[in-house]
Amino acid sequence: MLVAPNTIVPPKAGQKPNRATHHGYTRSDPWFWLRDQGYPDVKDAEILEYLAEENTYFDAVMKQEKALTDKLFEEIKGRVKEDDAGVPWQEGAYDNKWAFEKGAQYRCWYYRPRSEDPFKDSGWQILYDEAKAADGKDFFRLGSLSVSPDGKKLAYSIDDNGSERFTLRVQNLETGTLLNDKIEETSGEIIWSKDSSALVYVKVSKEWRPYLVAAHTLGTSDASEDLTLYEEQDTAFFVHVQSTSSDEYLLVRTGDHVTSESHLIPLSDLTAKPICPAVRRAKHDYQLDHAGQGWFVRSNKDHSNFCIYQVDTISSSEPDWSLLIEGSDNRYLHGMQVFDAFVAVEDRIDGLDQLYLWTAEGGSYVALPEPVYEVSLGNNSEANQSFVRLDYTSLVTPPTVYDYGLDERKLHLRKEQEIPSGYDKSKYASERLMVTARDGALVPVSIVYHKDWKKGSGTPMHLYAYGAYGLGMSPAFSAARLSLLDRGFSYAIAHIRGGDEMGYGWYEAGKLERRENTFNDFVDVARALVAQGYAAEGGISISGGSAGGELMGAVANQAPELFKGVALHVPFVDVLNTMLDGSLPLTPIEWPEWGNPIEDKAAYEYMASYCPYSNIEAKDYPPMLVTGGLNDPRVTYWEPTKWVAKLRDTKTDDNLLVLKINMGAGHGGKSGRFERLFEVAEEYTFLLMCFGLNAE
Repeated sequence: MLVAPNTIVPPKAGQKPNRATHHGYTRSDPWFWLRDQGYPDVKDAEILEYLAEENTYFDAVMKQEKALTDKLFEEIKGRVKEDDAGVPWQEGAYDNKWAFEKGAQYRCWYYRPRSEDPFKDSGWQILYDEAKAADGKDFFRLGSLSVSPDGKKLAYSIDDNGSERFTLRVQNLETGTLLNDKIEETSGEIIWSKDSSALVYVKVSKEWRPYLVAAHTLGTSDASEDLTLYEEQDTAFFVHVQSTSSDEYLLVRTGDHVTSESHLIPLSDLTAKPICPAVRRAKHDYQLDHAGQGWFVRSNKDHSNFCIYQVDTISSSEPDWSLLIEGSDNRYLHGMQVFDAFVAVEDRIDGLDQLYLWTAEGGSYVALPEPVYEVSLGNNSEANQSFVRLDYTSLVTPPTVYDYGLDERKLHLRKEQEIPSGYDKSKYASERLMVTARDGALVPVSIVYHKDWKKGSGTPMHLYAYGAYGLGMSPAFSAARLSLLDRGFSYAIAHIRGGDEMGYGWYEAGKLERRENTFNDFVDVARALVAQGYAAEGGISISGGSAGGELMGAVANQAPELFKGVALHVPFVDVLNTMLDGSLPLTPIEWPEWGNPIEDKAAYEYMASYCPYSNIEAKDYPPMLVTGGLNDPRVTYWEPTKWVAKLRDTKTDDNLLVLKINMGAGHGGKSGRFERLFEVAEEYTFLLMCFGLNAE
């Protein structure tokens, strides 16, 4: 095992008495003090000093392997096309594209008058330069970028500290000057009114809950006077906005993870009374879209894997929905976009992605070039398109953009991600396994490796999973991953319950009172991979982020002997304490996912039985790399911090345990593309250290 260096002493967080009682159970949490009571403003000097000590320790440990990290970074960076550009698209009166200048961390966005050939490379003008806007900032993220329908104004939103609180600004495209209009504390979403006189946005609360939809008339100096279009009173519901594919209606969608409700307002008259086509009821989730053939609804009201309905006239009369496409136990309709002449459906049959196109004459699937892959709807900006743009990848095929023409029913390659340092896909192979979990469920596993790899050779394996919120991890390509494969690693993705890889029921089987299925699936997959010769006993490193970080903590508690090393990124490990705190922004909306331990004793007891932080024990744990972000509104910085503090005090081994807190970033880590790659290089350095392969 990878032990902590004797010459560098890790920091040790002090303990302060803290006790809380719920449902007759009293918990002691001596590291509770690491949560700044002024959050989201973290100013407590003692806390900041401790975080600085942890970062200093991380830097000191990793400095010993700086040559390896630099080598990995250069390898990974060498696979990135520095002057990369996106596939151009047309929207209204303009052609649009984005591109990176060579060496730039951020994109530059371009536009020009609409042409007959959007792929010709001339006449482009700068619309917005992210690199210029990010200059001098430790963090920068562009939320939305939207040209007004009249083509005269550009609205954009930026987050410059990782808190996901976006500031909205408007620029006059004819003069290049900024308007005085400035709206702060928004979710970043922007929708223009039809006449370009107003902007629709979503306000976030102090606790970072998107809750209020407002319309701002340009030239109005005080945003507090903006017209409120919708305000959500239920603290368990988050609000988001978008326009329909026809650009005729504003869609206000409010919901938690299992229940939703939509309100429709014509973009030509934002003062009109909103229409709600289906009033919220528990566990009814639906999605609306509109284009030339009218309204379409994707809903789970008749099947958990969703069906698609056509609606002649939108109203509050749900029975008027006419069944168009039926989901089934093995067919999962998980996405939809409506066009004037067809409906594109993100379909999944027996766990394999499909793209289904429906027209009035019938429906058909898009034929794709490999047996196992990931496909999704790409950037489709106009409802009157005669093609559908799709994003495609597989474990061995780099991200690819295709346009599929409906007339000739043919794929047109628009872009395959270039690997400047060279990539030969024939040197790699992938396969798919079905592993039997302890309760008999069959869990899919995707594996990729260099063709020189041999089963039973005892070479390292890295295993990844997420397993929450119905967010499936499809088999996708990673250029960075080649640095592991080329060093003899195999890489596996466990499609465990909690995701939706095998349908909505797969998601439901990994949440609430069945949450432990997710952890058990992962452990059972790891054991099966050892038994079948894909890895040696104790020869698997693992990683996961956010809810996947919770997974890492839980399996490290359950079966630490299985794993060579663990990377936990922004890990949701203090589940019980967080779900007991209704003042946190994500807690009420998370109760349908995890349970409400405040009101439900059974939920409290079950959560306490698996919560990673609560179940740390005095035993040996594998080496760990833990990360977090000071400004993270999703998984607060104190969760990874408390995990490390308690683990250092409790575990019985001297294996390496390091914590890195990004002091100027949030949930996604650093924002620049090369800064993010350097963090990947740090993780890979840690993994190689765990296997003793850091001498190269």
